[in-house]
Amino acid sequence: MVKALATAKRARELRRAYVLMRRRFGHLHWWPGETPFEVCVGAILTQNTAWSNVERAIANLKAAGALEADKLYALPESQLAALIRPAGYFNVKARRLRAFLRVLVEEFGGDLARLFAGDTATVRGRLLDISGIGPETADSMLLYAGSHHSFVVDAYTRRIFSRHGWAPEDATYEELQRRCVSALSRTPLRARLDYWQDYHAQLVRTGNRFCRNREPRCAECPLRPLLPPKSRLFSALPFPMYQRASIK
Repeated sequence: MVKALATAKRARELRRAYVLMRRRFGHLHWWPGETPFEVCVGAILTQNTAWSNVERAIANLKAAGALEADKLYALPESQLAALIRPAGYFNVKARRLRAFLRVLVEEFGGDLARLFAGDTATVRGRLLDISGIGPETADSMLLYAGSHHSFVVDAYTRRIFSRHGWAPEDATYEELQRRCVSALSRTPLRARLDYWQDYHAQLVRTGNRFCRNREPRCAECPLRPLLPPKSRLFSALPFPMYQRASIK
C-alpha cells in the first residue's frame, strides 16, 4: 500500500514537472535535425559532447555534400573522422558511424524506414546490436527519427530524478525508463510521441541551465516546487553551503 501510494505520488509529480518546465521554456521542438538520417548521425555524434560541437560537425558533413547514407558510407574512415573532428573523440565516433552505416546500407539498402520497421522492442534490439550504440543513443534514434515510443534517459534525467527523490542515485537506465513510461503514458497515443519528445528536451534544458552537476541554480529552477521539503530549504542557501548540506 505504501509503495503504491509513493508510486502514484511520483507519477503525479513527473506529470506536473512537464507543466512547470513547459511553462518556463515553451515547446522546444527537439530534435534539431532536418531529416531522420541527420537525427541518427547527431545521436551518435552527441555522445560525450555538447550539442554545439555536434552542430559544427554536421555543418562540415553538409558542406562536403556527404550527409546521405550512401555518400557517408563511401567516405574513407580517416576522411570521415576529419569532418566530424569538432564533435570530439572523432576517431571513435567515425568507427561508430561506419558501424551504423554498414548495417543501414548493407542490410537495409540505406532505407531508414526499413531499419525502423517492426515493433519497438525488435527495432531497439536491432540498434543495440550495432557496435557503439547504447541504450541512450538507440532510444534517441527510435524516438526522434523512427517515431517509436521509446523514452530517452540521460545524465540530466538521472540527476534531476535523484535530487527530486523520484529515483535512487544508482538507478539503472532501464529502471529510470520504466518510471518515466509508467508515469507518462496517460497521454493519448496520438499525442504521446510529441509529449515524450518534448519532455526529454525539457529535462535536457532544465538540467543544462539549472540542475547542474556543480553550482546548481535551484532557486531559479522551474522544478524547485517539486524538490523534497528539506532540499527546497537548502536550495535557498549559497551553493557551497547547499552542496555540503544537500548534494553529494
